[in-house]
Amino acid sequence: MDVAVSERDLAKAALRGEPSYVWRAGQARRLEMILAAAGDRALGVVLDDGCGVGEYLARLARRARRAHGSEYDLERAAVARRRAEPAAVVCAAGERLPYAPSSFDLILSHEVLEHVADDRTAVEAIVRVLRPGGRLVVFVPNRGYPFETHGMFWRGRYVFGNIPLVNYLPTFLRRRLAPHVRAYASLDLTSLFEGLPLRVVSRTVIFGGYDNLIARWGSLGRLLRAVFQALERTPLRIFGLSHVWVLEKTGG
Repeated sequence: MDVAVSERDLAKAALRGEPSYVWRAGQARRLEMILAAAGDRALGVVLDDGCGVGEYLARLARRARRAHGSEYDLERAAVARRRAEPAAVVCAAGERLPYAPSSFDLILSHEVLEHVADDRTAVEAIVRVLRPGGRLVVFVPNRGYPFETHGMFWRGRYVFGNIPLVNYLPTFLRRRLAPHVRAYASLDLTSLFEGLPLRVVSRTVIFGGYDNLIARWGSLGRLLRAVFQALERTPLRIFGLSHVWVLEKTGG
């Protein structure tokens, strides 16, 4: 890979994150959570809002009566359109979803809201196109996780990777180092959804799948994953990787 391509890819990673390119145990576990939260709604009309290259969308499409994906990045939308066929994929910003009101039984927002320009407007757009009784499943980064997984900016240059303790800095300092991405405390999410016709069905914090550790360390990696995921059943889940909220639209 030449330097120009590398810098372009890093810039894209900074602004829009990195989607799931390979399906592994961590993604499979999250899909099980999504389907459990959705129930029969996964058999209806579904939207993967911010679908990346279509890994989750392709699997949702196998069950759904109709499946749709929206993705801000044109190149990724094109990949998703091929990978998740017969799902219909459009290139659109999360704040301006091009669908009619009350179109969807289930909407997935998987590690997307932290990247949009205006997360409140993006949530309002989701609520508009979700039908009453439909469910929204949201994954977003947890401010309590000891690493900022989206890298940071240092002296004007983007540094890719897991950066320790950035999330624990005061907000004004964190924003200077990581202006490209949000991380949420539970109260931030409560405020984000406040005043909208949504009721919280469930909310928790989960640790990662740690598939890379398992690939490198084998049995030791699997042991670490088991330990971390066991912590999800304890108060120590506050240090987990991602919030998982399930919300249902109220009203008629």
